Amino acid sequence: MLITSTGPSLDDQVDERFGRARWLLLVDTDSRTLLEALDNHRQVNAMQGSGIKVAEIAGEKGAEWVLTGFVGPKAFAALQAMDIRIGQGVKGTARQVVESFLRGDFTAAEAPNAESHW
Repeated sequence: MLITSTGPSLDDQVDERFGRARWLLLVDTDSRTLLEALDNHRQVNAMQGSGIKVAEIAGEKGAEWVLTGFVGPKAFAALQAMDIRIGQGVKGTARQVVESFLRGDFTAAEAPNAESHW
């Protein structure tokens, strides 16, 4: 699972921005552990394409789910093309989000919830 985050730990808040999130956390849901914290600073100020780049990272890392706040149409399409499910409108700490996910609180989004370049 990939969670967008404001910081590099499970105790940091979910970053509402998908492509421009400051950190990308790869989490093993079985063990509830942080596998990797990826510094996404290159995409934070990118002029365009940040969502697609983060979608590519999610695919390369083998994420089956992405949990974030807002996903634009291009990133949404890229994630769907890789069969990665998307949880949107996510709030709280990454740790809280993992627990909510394991309780079954998320359903896969069927459409983007942000315009391009949000």
